[in-house]
Amino acid sequence: MNEKAYKTMSFAGAAGIATGIVMIAVAIAAGVIMIVSGARLLKDKKGLTF
Repeated sequence: MNEKAYKTMSFAGAAGIATGIVMIAVAIAAGVIMIVSGARLLKDKKGLTF
């Protein structure tokens, strides 16, 4: 009976770690995209005339 609990706990722990790694990767990618697009907007702002 205890083996089943240990297996379940190890699976839950591994799933939590994997989810955390994926979330970090997505957050880093989103941050880079936001920085690049913001820099492009600031660069292109100089060419605007009203």
